Amino acid sequence: MTVLLALDQGTTSSRAIIFDTAGRPVAQTSRELPQIYPPAEDGDAGAARVEHDAMRIWNDTLACARQTLADAHASTADVAGIGITNQRETTVIWDRATGVPIANAIVWQDRRTAAWCRKTHTPEVEQLLQQRTGLLLDPYFSATKIAWLLDHVSGARRRAERGELAFGTIDCWLVWQLTGGRVHATDATNACRTALFNLHTQQWDDDLLALFDIPRALLPEVRDSAADFGVTRRELFGAEIPIRAVLGDQQAATVGQACFTPGMIKSTYGTGCFVVLNTGDEAVLSKHRLLTTVAWRLAGRPTYALEGSIFVAGAAVQWLRDALHLIHHAGATEVLARSVPDTQGVYLVPAFTGLGAPYWDPLARGAILGLTRDTGVAHIVRAALESVCYQTRDLLDTMAADARPATELRVDGGMVVNDWLVQHLADILRIPVERPQIVETTALGAAYFAGLQAGVFSGLDEIAKLWALQQRFTPQMPETRATTLVHGWRDAVQRVRTTGDATIRG
Repeated sequence: MTVLLALDQGTTSSRAIIFDTAGRPVAQTSRELPQIYPPAEDGDAGAARVEHDAMRIWNDTLACARQTLADAHASTADVAGIGITNQRETTVIWDRATGVPIANAIVWQDRRTAAWCRKTHTPEVEQLLQQRTGLLLDPYFSATKIAWLLDHVSGARRRAERGELAFGTIDCWLVWQLTGGRVHATDATNACRTALFNLHTQQWDDDLLALFDIPRALLPEVRDSAADFGVTRRELFGAEIPIRAVLGDQQAATVGQACFTPGMIKSTYGTGCFVVLNTGDEAVLSKHRLLTTVAWRLAGRPTYALEGSIFVAGAAVQWLRDALHLIHHAGATEVLARSVPDTQGVYLVPAFTGLGAPYWDPLARGAILGLTRDTGVAHIVRAALESVCYQTRDLLDTMAADARPATELRVDGGMVVNDWLVQHLADILRIPVERPQIVETTALGAAYFAGLQAGVFSGLDEIAKLWALQQRFTPQMPETRATTLVHGWRDAVQRVRTTGDATIRG
């Protein structure tokens, strides 16, 4: 038996999934990851802080891997390779000698560096960042988080300059722990999300390191997405297992959806929502504040993509459950959404940690608009689900202006098991939406690339043949109704904005 082990470390959970060589899941284990919300301090009032316990991430990931191997009745000899996929931008700095983090990981959603970004922003800085990295000056990316840790943890900057500390995104942290510190490496899809990596040279950029005042000694080696990342410590699983792939979560989902041809597009609905358009060999620079990113890198050659990032998608459902207690479980949202014909004009703008693409407003805050005496729980829940569809429409309209209109969309992630949501998405986008048989495409993509590196698959064409459609949703709502709803959404968004307008056509 030959299997592939995917370690999928996300924002709200750590998971391990074993796939067979046909891409079918054999066994999986997950553990919920607690969120840490420290209070804001002077100077960043109103800027949400979000942290994770990096040691908890490591211990949970290891426990999930061990349990999944046991449940699959797989030996270490059966595993052709491990593929790692991860929440991107989340930043860990640790002691090279002990492997212990110097502080909690700062999560991608964290906005504590918003004031620094505003103070540093100039047209010249913005141009430098976009041309070199494809990104914007925003707290979302790792660079300002690294700088904050170096400046706020006692002695950290001096220790970093002496080479005593290591930085990594979550993939890099897991590789370090799995290999016992023998490998300090990341891949190009994660490196390109730090705001320190040059898309064109595929190297760490000295000008960007100077801009953020980050010592080069902190940084990991950057490898291909399918590559040798060492082997696990023998004592972890009883024998060594090769680590053969690393990809950021949205790039892994792009692989899992087999979006290998330029023009293909996918959208993943997890904690956030991330739309990725394959642009092939061309690193298209957006005129409308989308991100240019590495989709994957093989044999030293990057494939590029345009990406739109929405900070809150499934997190809005989690908020309805955990903070407002309007629902007991996420599955209840579909029943409630179907129980009312519409939201009665209610819009929920889930800007809990600011607005992502195409607005990039870190200080925008969430709001529920249009409430009346007749508004009930079902209307608010439906508005939360609809917000995901409207945000996706914003991104696709912007991508059409930058590159090309989408003709169909492949979707995945935990939210798309909700048929009502996917149908409403098709109605609002006005294009067919395709849901694959396996919606856990993030873990699947990591497994595919581990298999590619191990020789289980001959190339991307063989992987593409494994993709299978489960259901295709086509627009059913009259277009005039969809247009009215979208206009109402954009009016609601403008009411929570704190920065200049972002022009969206469509």
